Amino acid sequence: MTTPTAESALAASDAVLDREETISRDELEALQLSRLQHTVAYAYDRVPLYKRKFDEAGVHPTDLRELSDLGKFPFTTKEDLRLEYPFGMFAVPQHEVARIHASSGTTGRATVVGYTKKDLADWAKLVARSLRASGVRPGMKVHNAYGYGLFTGGMGAHAGAEALGCTVIPISGGQTERQITLIQDFKPDAILATPTYLLTIADAMMKQGIDPASTSLKYAVLGAEPWTEEMRHELEVTMNIKACDIYGLSEVMGPGVAGEAVETQDGSHIWEDHFRPEIIDAFDPSVVLGDGEPGELVFTSLTKEALPIIRYRTKDLTRLLPGTARPAHRRMGRITGRSDDMIILRGVNLFPSQIEEIALRIPELSPHFQLELTRPEGQRMDQLTVKIERRESVTVEGSTTAAKVLQQQIKIHVGSSCTVDVVEPGSLERSNGKLRRIYDLRPKA
Repeated sequence: MTTPTAESALAASDAVLDREETISRDELEALQLSRLQHTVAYAYDRVPLYKRKFDEAGVHPTDLRELSDLGKFPFTTKEDLRLEYPFGMFAVPQHEVARIHASSGTTGRATVVGYTKKDLADWAKLVARSLRASGVRPGMKVHNAYGYGLFTGGMGAHAGAEALGCTVIPISGGQTERQITLIQDFKPDAILATPTYLLTIADAMMKQGIDPASTSLKYAVLGAEPWTEEMRHELEVTMNIKACDIYGLSEVMGPGVAGEAVETQDGSHIWEDHFRPEIIDAFDPSVVLGDGEPGELVFTSLTKEALPIIRYRTKDLTRLLPGTARPAHRRMGRITGRSDDMIILRGVNLFPSQIEEIALRIPELSPHFQLELTRPEGQRMDQLTVKIERRESVTVEGSTTAAKVLQQQIKIHVGSSCTVDVVEPGSLERSNGKLRRIYDLRPKA
């Protein structure tokens, strides 16, 4: 049987790329400037929020003469979208809006986004570009385990796979037993899911006595949550696949803002013919950082009609790197976390991805973990407990030693003390989509 690595190299070599994927950096930046000037003027003329924000900041669209001038313009935040709920951010009349998506609204008023028919066609094209970069090809069967509905993941991925010429299996999230049945019966070539949910599927297969490496799957295109190189290795070895990242967020478009190339697997290339990225200092947003410097990712859309977005603060922490497989398009480094997911524990900044990275280097421990924050009665200091499952083959005695190693490694590499509680395999919550890692059990003020 041909290995996924060999197949991936073959798939990469026969890809027919969009012209914009092959242009030079100079050509791309000229295109960006033209589209950026149009978008900033378009947003100013059509979206009252932007006219108000620009006027308050003392800037006008005519002030944007070169790409660096974008830094003069104010940011857009999730709170802006919530304040303009439901349709205040739309730049076109209602009859031109072909589809509406929205966030869950579990942490406040939902953020609502809209698309014209052209927006939907552009979105499908960019998802198709991302899937193709990750090894998916026309004619392949694609098992889509992203959630459908108001969440952009399911329908966005679906439209992109169809645009690429694939056969789509629209299973959505959850119903893990049925997912496994359809993977066995329909024999898809690729799966689209969150990384933690694919891990859930693999675990469920093993419990049924099915070897996850024995399925027809060759490629996994995974996104919607931060994941580490250690998680990639876990999934690739367990399932005998090539796993690549896809990045997006509903406020900017949805999945397909950036995609990872299977031949390099070195971070997602941002499709800069449609989006202009920046990195800012998360603690001093007025500072725009250079390529290679870590900070918060900011996006400006260049082609959107229904909801143009200017300097949207994503809260995702990463850095911009030179393009490789698509040289003109810069790459995103691995997202180390979200600024709003950061735990400040006794003065030390900590992200769930750091725990995942350390834990998966310890063979006795599984990728299934939760972080619990507590403040014991009568104490001023917060306490962190890492609950993590041992692997099936590991004894209780072996897991005790592993717990001590994890505790020491967190102290060394993160700089904070914690308690490690190694629990039985299968005892922690499994992902049906986006997995909750942090449980804040501290008393409410």
